[in-house]
Amino acid sequence: MKRTIAIVAALAAALSAAAAAAQEKKAELLWLGQAAFRLTTPGGKVIMIDPWLTTNPRTPEKWKNLDELGKVDLILVTHAHNDHLGNAPELAKKHNVPVWSPAGLGSSLATLGILPANLAPRINKGGVLKPWGEAGPKITATQAEHSSEFVWKDPATGKDATFVGGAAMGYIIELENGLKIYHMGDTGLFGDMKFIGEYYRPDVVLIPIGGHYVMDPKDAAFAVNNWIKPKHAVPMHYGTNIFLKGTPEEFVKALGDSPTRVHAIHPGDRLEF
Repeated sequence: MKRTIAIVAALAAALSAAAAAAQEKKAELLWLGQAAFRLTTPGGKVIMIDPWLTTNPRTPEKWKNLDELGKVDLILVTHAHNDHLGNAPELAKKHNVPVWSPAGLGSSLATLGILPANLAPRINKGGVLKPWGEAGPKITATQAEHSSEFVWKDPATGKDATFVGGAAMGYIIELENGLKIYHMGDTGLFGDMKFIGEYYRPDVVLIPIGGHYVMDPKDAAFAVNNWIKPKHAVPMHYGTNIFLKGTPEEFVKALGDSPTRVHAIHPGDRLEF
């Protein structure tokens, strides 16, 4: 009996030590231009988000070689536009991992034969993923205010055709150490950003600022200051075409005397949280 108690106590101590070690490790965010990020969690899982890389004008040349990414455990896509879906199908087949995306987009990818059905699963707003069990990262699909048509070049005709792309989304990613990262996808202002801020309480927000298709710096600053109130903000989705004119400097200026810390990094730079 004493031996059993000792074994149980030893196991409990080992689990406690492992949990404490996970709490001490940090997450790494590598920005690759537009809305593309490689997120390495404290537990070592690698999540690619909106991986538009090989034709992205702001992706550093090194990262256009998909082998440089190393292992990939899961892919998240916020909506069907090519500057977000990008290289997701190629990476999914390369690493045999699923592309989680709006339900309609997943269906189109599978029915068109772009991905096998097992690599194009469905999720919708409010859905929660726990791909590695209770101890791993938790991913929640949230609202975004944007379109999501899927344009695909038919190899049989060489012509573009438009298919269902589902409804655009964002993602709240809660990591093993409790950190919450909110990738907003492409979005304009919408009132439920206040709900997302109050309910999920994200620590880090990856926020589009380019304007025209998404929030401009003034809109993004309003959302951060009044509704989301994160500790950190990483501006994204700007500077890749002539319409995305917003800049991090304009975003910082519009924020004014805000407690949110802005990380105006360049593609290829990394952050740790």
